[in-house]
Amino acid sequence: MSFLIASPLLNPVIIALFLSLLGIKVTAAYAAITFIVAVFIGMLWEKMGLADQYKKVYIQKGAGTAGEMSVLDLTVEPEPDTMKIKFKRAGEAAWSLFRQVFLYLMLGAAIGAFIYGFVPDSLIMKWAGPGNPLAVPAAALIGIPMYIRAETIIPISAVLIGKGMSIGAVIALIIGGAGASIPEVIILASIFRRKLIIAFVVTIVTVAILAGYLFNLIF
Repeated sequence: MSFLIASPLLNPVIIALFLSLLGIKVTAAYAAITFIVAVFIGMLWEKMGLADQYKKVYIQKGAGTAGEMSVLDLTVEPEPDTMKIKFKRAGEAAWSLFRQVFLYLMLGAAIGAFIYGFVPDSLIMKWAGPGNPLAVPAAALIGIPMYIRAETIIPISAVLIGKGMSIGAVIALIIGGAGASIPEVIILASIFRRKLIIAFVVTIVTVAILAGYLFNLIF
């Protein structure tokens, strides 16, 4: 159950971007807090009896009936496990990941450049600065319907922090957007029952808000 929380919030791309744009202290704090929360929430959901809140998912293979898959369907001719093949696979995986995130990184950089050049510092300070106690919960709730990928929002966040947005509001925006975006919830709803989906969304929003306030206190 902890995987549902940790998977969208602790993937390697997010950690790498945090490290490069927000520094090692913020990254370490984010990773530690998110990991601890994911473990705790997983245990809590188990105690609440949410572990069985999943739907029956059938696998359909070719023209066969739903759920049927023979051993022959899964038979794959093994390749020699040589060092050359390992390096080839690693290179292909790295290139594939780079192609997936590059466009979103460029989009985030472009939006960040626009904010840096055209959005007044005073406007961000007024609505999302440390002096606004509602900035954190507002950012957490705004992140969910926005659905901005982490690869896009983190470069934007670095600019927002430079313009005066509180670190807590930024963290809340990232957790809310990456953890419980509408597409994410739709995918989960096809696998899990409503009770668990509601618990998931409430948990992500709560974690985003609490983490945001905690980051404001720490940093």
